[in-house]
Amino acid sequence: MKIAGFQHMNIRCSPRDLPAIEKFYGEVLGLKRGYRPAFLFDGLWLYDGDNPIVHVGARFPEGSIVKDKHSGSIDHIAFKATGSAEFRARLVRLGVAFEEQNVPTAGYQVFLHDPVGTKLEFNFPISETPATLASGTIAPMQMTT
Repeated sequence: MKIAGFQHMNIRCSPRDLPAIEKFYGEVLGLKRGYRPAFLFDGLWLYDGDNPIVHVGARFPEGSIVKDKHSGSIDHIAFKATGSAEFRARLVRLGVAFEEQNVPTAGYQVFLHDPVGTKLEFNFPISETPATLASGTIAPMQMTT
């Protein structure tokens, strides 16, 4: 077997979280709601063009997901990206909290959380690192559990 690429990520939530998740991924990543099969539970699929890359399953009871105390086995989802200055400006404009790091061997990285606590990592070329971010800077959230 050979892995051919990334298909999608699946986020779990309660039905009440769906509007916030759709808004967040729409505003922050430009994803659009699209076709989703008629599963036996509520949810949505968010598309990047023709690709439904974020699946959301609203089958967990209200209060079962604690946003600031993530207890799942996945630490974060990472995206390869370009256009860091525009992305940073969008996050600031939307009031989305984020942290950055500049690791010479890893590049410029931006970390943030979605409305249900999923940590997202965006990896940009080192050439897109803001001049104000010193080499060797580590994002504080990378050092906590």
